[in-house]
Amino acid sequence: MNKEESTGGMAVRSGPLRNVVVLDITRVVAGPFCSMLLADLGATVIKVEHPGDPDYARTFPPFVGDEQLSAFFTQFNRNKQGITLNLKSEDGKALLKKLVRKADILVENFRPGTMDKLGLGYEVLRAENPKLIYTAISGFGRTGPNSSKPAYDNTGQAAGGLWSMNGYAEMPPVRVGTIIGDLAASLYAAIGTLAALRQAETSGVGQVVDVSQQDSVLTLTENAVVRYTAEKDVASPLGNDHPFVRPYGQFPCKDGYVFFGGYTDKFWAITCALFGEPERAKDPEIDTMEKRFDRVVAETKVKPLLERWFSRYTKAELEEMAGDKIPLSAIKTIAEVVEDPHIAARNMIVNVPVAGKLIGMFGQPIKLSAAEVTSFEKAPLPGEHNADVLARLADVTPDELALLKAAGAI
Repeated sequence: MNKEESTGGMAVRSGPLRNVVVLDITRVVAGPFCSMLLADLGATVIKVEHPGDPDYARTFPPFVGDEQLSAFFTQFNRNKQGITLNLKSEDGKALLKKLVRKADILVENFRPGTMDKLGLGYEVLRAENPKLIYTAISGFGRTGPNSSKPAYDNTGQAAGGLWSMNGYAEMPPVRVGTIIGDLAASLYAAIGTLAALRQAETSGVGQVVDVSQQDSVLTLTENAVVRYTAEKDVASPLGNDHPFVRPYGQFPCKDGYVFFGGYTDKFWAITCALFGEPERAKDPEIDTMEKRFDRVVAETKVKPLLERWFSRYTKAELEEMAGDKIPLSAIKTIAEVVEDPHIAARNMIVNVPVAGKLIGMFGQPIKLSAAEVTSFEKAPLPGEHNADVLARLADVTPDELALLKAAGAI
């Protein structure tokens, strides 16, 4: 079970990462998603925000309740505790250094060099805690000629090559319809952080985990790199086509579209039989994978056949027919995905409190047989846990807390 346990002050979560303390100095998604994954798995994640300028993802819709709290923000900051620190003030810097002494991990997503300018770079913080894992997420990484350039998710998609190969032929490039640069960087950051944490447990020495959006996006381009390095073939938009196999794409049906990927001879024969025309599997024009991949054959012979078969049925009927026999899936709207019984069985839509209401959000995709994630707590308000966290990890008394607040340090 992954529930919070009372320790007489700040709550300590249970789970595989129980007792791991993470300082989360990140904003928006590239960073908050990384630390959210760690929090889901039991880490005590402390979200650090500026007292007068909190994470501006708090202003992103949809909003819930009279307080107009952001469900978007909660989705990426659930299971965290929140404090405020003014890292431009000397008192704020001193407090962060105290917190670092008790922390295992610090995650930041400033432009490279920002923490150094604040006097809080890795070398400074390592002096406070040699075992600290310092995870830095940025657009272009901490090294290289572009390291200081500003970046957003779209920057990573553009610079990493994904835009250039997404969309349809003879049309302008199209971004992937989600912030995949932010999300991919966060995933790699989480993996790198856990690897570095494991090494620190055995060596006693921490390190920097340097993850860039451009690097992360590049690894999502699948075959594009080796196609270029091996054959000088530059990947271009293919729409829903695939460079290696056909049929493998989107096909219309009675009430929408399905994905069908029955390109192997085995799946093709099963498909022909399912739709009442088993003899098609032996048609000399389309009886092998090689023949079905030919673009002219695929367009003039295979595609019309599939469209005729699929057009008779709805998405649900086709999925039922396909069962576990052939790779066919309805192309679902988000509404259909959220209501999908399989998604429910996998606990992939979870209810998280936002402004006193339970709002459905994506769950934790990492399933551990001995450590099920069952607790999803609300995102913190700015500075909500100042007293608990600072007393526990920085020995700040109530009187000192009041002085720090009056000075604008928290």
